[in-house]
Amino acid sequence: MNETSGGTGDGTNDATRAGAGGGRRDERLGQLQRRLAEFAAARGWEPYHTPKNLAVALSVEASELVEIFQWLTPEQSARVMERPETAHRVADEVADVLAYLLQFCEVLGVDVLDALAAKIERNELRFPVPGSSAPNRHSSE
Repeated sequence: MNETSGGTGDGTNDATRAGAGGGRRDERLGQLQRRLAEFAAARGWEPYHTPKNLAVALSVEASELVEIFQWLTPEQSARVMERPETAHRVADEVADVLAYLLQFCEVLGVDVLDALAAKIERNELRFPVPGSSAPNRHSSE
């Protein structure tokens, strides 16, 4: 197994070693954020890394990811990772989107993992499992 699947071959996973919070992944994410910040600092790019500029760059990179899928059928899009050249493009664009998102969060002081965990919790309350006692609402409500 590789690191992204959570296993190391020793019968444990990241969550087991680091507790329920998945500390190794948190640590790796922090390391990547530091590398991105150091990369920008070494090139004198910090003045350009404003929230607005990073949000725009994030949108552009997300659009480049969408472009790969633009004219594909749902069936073709489900198989996009089967072709090495397309898989490489998808992975590159995903990396670009994540890089700008992490930089955006760093500049604004948003803990991306805490924000995601809180959002999932809110969505679990807003959209309960069908058949449960809580009302089911749509995101437009």
